Order: sequence, then structure tokens, then C-alpha cells
Amino acid sequence: MSAIVKTQSNQTVNFLTPNSLQEAMQIADLLAGSDIVPKDYQRKPGNILVAMQWGAEIGLQPLQAMQNIAVINGRPSIWGDAMLALVRSSGLLDFIREELSEDGQKATCTVKRKNEDPVVSEFSMEDAKKAGLSGKQGPWSQYPKRMMKLRARSYALRDVFPDVLKGMAIAEEEKDKEIDITPTGSSGESTVKANSGSSALKARIAKKQVMEVVAVEIDLNPFYTSIELAKSLEELDQVGAEIADLNLGEPAKSEIGEVFKAKRKELKDANKFPDQSVQAVILEINNASDIGMLDTVMATRFEPFTAKMNEAQINQINSAYEAQEAALTA
Repeated sequence: MSAIVKTQSNQTVNFLTPNSLQEAMQIADLLAGSDIVPKDYQRKPGNILVAMQWGAEIGLQPLQAMQNIAVINGRPSIWGDAMLALVRSSGLLDFIREELSEDGQKATCTVKRKNEDPVVSEFSMEDAKKAGLSGKQGPWSQYPKRMMKLRARSYALRDVFPDVLKGMAIAEEEKDKEIDITPTGSSGESTVKANSGSSALKARIAKKQVMEVVAVEIDLNPFYTSIELAKSLEELDQVGAEIADLNLGEPAKSEIGEVFKAKRKELKDANKFPDQSVQAVILEINNASDIGMLDTVMATRFEPFTAKMNEAQINQINSAYEAQEAALTA
């Protein structure tokens, strides 16, 4: 067995690299039955096959692809530190320099490709406010400095190395695009006067007819069932996207929105992050010997699991990160 796994030069052989579609399907079926692959891929050979193909196109082996490619809102994307790793391994990177302003309000990333001029990308808290990200529940309120840093990095690397990244979306950016099927609320006021002539009357009649047709033709029972059967937040978000496309009126929108929210809370509660794992992450952060290693710990051991963490756990890890980052850059 050791002869299969190791070469004489003690180099690991990746025996999960497929040479044909049939082999790829067999590997996908094998990995889908494993409990140690990421949860998004368990019992889903089709997702694994797609991730393997994406990985092959950007230079990731099958297991690396499953670790670093996330499916967010139904779209495959790659974590920021994996993106940097791909660029480094391409041999085209001359240097990358990442900086944070003294007041912590702006992140700057300078990237130079070999034989080209340096490119500078910036992302500030002012940019975050304009994009509706500043203060948003989640990582932008929990560790905004790192999020600014990752956003500046992703912009720079995508601009300079599109041939390496193949147009792959950035996971940290995709996670900011929330799916919301709940009603946005209305003040009941309109910028146009109500009951203003025959045109307004015709518009109200037409709207009523459309609502009546929709009410008769749309059967929401399959969507309620899909919400109930969702086994992960990703599956639930996919159902949410399908419901959002229906453009439901009231009260149907509010009713199914409440069921959706309840299921989301149930799935989050079922996947809480254990406190002992938080301490393990903090230990790895404290043991990081350089910024690259520190970023890798955050990208692989923290960011994929923030949805399972409570605010206190996230704050603990974020404090440890900022302290170690300050120590390494001092």
C-alpha cells in the first residue's frame, strides 16, 4: 500500500486525480459517502463533481477544491486565501503588499505581476457604508478590518490575474449578497396620488386581476415542503431564491417568510460551534509565525464556520486575530 501512496522520492501521489469522466464520477460517489468531507458535499456527488471540475480549471486537486470552493447562493466561489495561494503558485506574482491605515478605516493592497506595473486597490469603511456593509450583522460588524483587507485583496488579484482565477467569484464577497424573501415593509404612502383619474383605476383593476391569477395558479405547498426538508442553510437559501422569484403578494409572502425564518433559526441552532473548537482556533492563531499563516488559519478554521458561532465566540477569535496581527506586523 505504501508503494501506491509514496514514490521513491517520498513525494505524495494524489491517487484521487481522475483521468476520465467515469473515474471522476466514481471518485465523487466515494467522497460523497464520507463524513470527513465538508458538509456541503456530503451525500451530494453532483456537487463534488462540479467542484472537482472547477478545481481542475483553476489548479486545485479534488480535496483542495472541496476545502476551498464554497457554494453560496447557488454559485461556486473561492475563499480569499485560496485565491492568493493560486496566484502565488502560478509563478506570475512578483510581490503583494497589504496595508491597513493607522485609523483602521482603509485597507490597501498593492500587487505586481512580473513584467508589469504595480496595481493598487483600496477598500475603505466609507466604501463599505456605500455598499450597505458597514455595521451589517455578521463579519462586517465582528471583524471589519479583515473584511476590508480581503475585499481590497480580491479586487487587486482579480484585476491583475484574471487568467489564473478564471472568473471565479470570491466567497467573502458572495456571502455579503443575502437572499431575503421576507417583505421589506411599506409605509402605505405613494409618490403618486391615489384615485387620480381613469388611468389609476385601470391600473388598480389590472393589478387585482394579476393578483387573482397568481393566487389561483401558484401552489406553495411544494415550497413549504422544501423548506421543511432542507438539511443545510445552503439548501434553504436555494429554496429561498426560488420563492423570491415568484414575486408573491401578501399575505402569502409574509406567511412563507415566517416559516423560512423559523427553519433558518432551527438549522443554525443545530450547528452551533463548540467552545473547545474556539479555543483550538485561538491556539492556532497564537502559534502563527507570519501573516500568511495567520490568514490561512482565519480562512480555513474560522471563516467557513462563522455561521455556527455565536457573537461571543466570534469576538474571542477576532480579538486573538487582531492581537496576533499587531504582534507580527510590529
